[in-house]
Amino acid sequence: MIKKSLTSILLILGLVSTLYAQPALKKWSVAIHGGAGGAPSSMTTERKTEYEKALLEAIAIGEKMLDNGSTALDAVEKVVIYLENSPLFNAGKGAVKSIDGIHELDAAIMDGSNLKAGAVAGLRDIKNPIKAARLVMDSTAHVLLIGEGASFFAKSMGLEVVENSYFSTKHREEQIKRIQEREEKEDPRGTVGCVALDIYGNLAAATSTGGMSGKRWGRVGDVPVIGAGTYANNSTVAISGTGHGEYWIRRVVAFDISALMEYKGMTLESAANEVIFNKITPMGGSGGGIIAIDKEGNIVFTFNTGLMHRAWSKSDGEYGVGVLKGEERTFKRQ
Repeated sequence: MIKKSLTSILLILGLVSTLYAQPALKKWSVAIHGGAGGAPSSMTTERKTEYEKALLEAIAIGEKMLDNGSTALDAVEKVVIYLENSPLFNAGKGAVKSIDGIHELDAAIMDGSNLKAGAVAGLRDIKNPIKAARLVMDSTAHVLLIGEGASFFAKSMGLEVVENSYFSTKHREEQIKRIQEREEKEDPRGTVGCVALDIYGNLAAATSTGGMSGKRWGRVGDVPVIGAGTYANNSTVAISGTGHGEYWIRRVVAFDISALMEYKGMTLESAANEVIFNKITPMGGSGGGIIAIDKEGNIVFTFNTGLMHRAWSKSDGEYGVGVLKGEERTFKRQ
């Protein structure tokens, strides 16, 4: 009898160990933006195709990393590095210029698992500001470093240094000339960002920008202000914003969305709509929006303008890309 009982127990233990040895379902989500705002009528078919190609290439980086078990934090950083290196977007190469003709770059990254964050502002000579932001988070006791101090730190950590002219493109040179000659107004819009949920249930967000075209006096927008343009919390959501940064700071947009979810029990979509359409838009903060992923992997793009460069991918095989409002192309991986 005892022998039979021991045999039964061993069989049960073997069954339990086999069940626990089965791989968990790899549920992940990733979303990106390349800025919002501008006139939809100015988006030619050729230009739209160019943006979509870059966005799909960027999202594929995050998709592959997450599917192979990388953390959300590593994935959002790598995706934003790609976007910083593309001349199409207002971040890194292709960033706008200040009124003095200088590129000044901002970036931030946040880990939703522990609420650690790192940010930099006013960088002029570091090729990839998002790398500097990650190092601030991982290698210092601080959250935000600015200007020469941030640059000195990034150099001391071995990041690639470039001439300020590296960030220039023909388009940005022509743009700042029109602004200086008062033929064009300053534009506060233009950012890149990535949010992700990994297979371990962790959320992360990363955002990078050249800021406002024609900006003055060391202006810093919402991107490196944690809770304004960048935020991640495993309990709720990961968010990256794009738009008129002054409004995003005053409304603490990213944290407000998270707070509505945490304290009022609102869904991500409802919270995002409340903040963007009922708080930001009435203040005059048009031409922007947010991308977000909640702890369940739901993805939301909420923007109050005619276009937002965006793409997404999920572990269930769905992925897609869009530029104009209401015009998204959705695909299914085989």
